[in-house]
Amino acid sequence: MTWPAALLAGLAVLAIAGLPRERSAWSVPPVWAPAPAAALGLLVGIPAAVCCGIVCAAVVRAVRRRSERRSAAAERAGAVEAVAVLAAELRAGRPPAEALAAAAAVGEGPFAHALSGAARALHLGADPAQVLRAAAPGSAAAAALRALAACLQVCAGSGGSLAGATEAVAGSLRADEEQRLAVEGELAGPRATAMVLAALPLAGTLLAAGLGAHPLHVLLRTRAGGACLVAGVLLDLAGLWWTERLAEGVQR
Repeated sequence: MTWPAALLAGLAVLAIAGLPRERSAWSVPPVWAPAPAAALGLLVGIPAAVCCGIVCAAVVRAVRRRSERRSAAAERAGAVEAVAVLAAELRAGRPPAEALAAAAAVGEGPFAHALSGAARALHLGADPAQVLRAAAPGSAAAAALRALAACLQVCAGSGGSLAGATEAVAGSLRADEEQRLAVEGELAGPRATAMVLAALPLAGTLLAAGLGAHPLHVLLRTRAGGACLVAGVLLDLAGLWWTERLAEGVQR
C-alpha cells in the first residue's frame, strides 16, 4: 500500500501545483498545496510523501521552464524573420507603417505585438520608437526592439535610410541567432549527462532491491533511512538546478 498511496500524494501535489495562477471559482489557495502530501503522509510515511511532493513540484516547474524557453526561442526566431521582412518591405518602397504591419504578420509573441503597436502609432501620428522601447522589457527579443526603435528615431531625425539601417539590424540578429543555436547544441551534452547522473541513485536502489538488500524498507520504514531519502532527493534536484543555472549563464 505504500507506493500506491505515495503515488496518489504525488499526483495530488502535481495537480495543485499545475493549477493556473489566476484566481477563479475552482482555484485552490496556495496555503492548501501541502495538504494532500501531509494527509497521505500518515499512510505512507512522511519521508515518502515529502519526496513525492518535492519531485512533483520540481517536475511541474521544469515543464513550465521548458515551455517558457520554447516560447522565447520561437519569439527570437520569429524576430529574425520579421526584421528581414521589414527590411525587404522598406527596400521595396513601402511606407514604414505598412512595412511594420507586414513584419508583424510573420513575428511571434510580444515581438509581433510590439511591431503592430508601432504600425498603429505611425498611422495615428505617434512615436513608434517609444512604443517599441516600452514593449522591450516583456519580449524575449528585447535587443531587437531597442535596435529598431533606435533606427526609427535616428532615421526620422536625420533623414537617413531606414531600409539600410534595418538591414544592418537584420544581419546582426541573424548572426546572434546562429551563435545561440550553436551554444544550445554544445550544452545539450552536459544537460543529458546531468539527467543521467540524477537517475543513478534510483537505478542503484532498484539494483540493490533486486539483489535482496531491502533498501526500500530502510528508506521508508526507518528514521535514518527517511532522512537519507529526503536529503538525497534534495541534493539530486539541487544538482540539476545548479547545472541548469550554469547552462543558462553560458547562454546569456
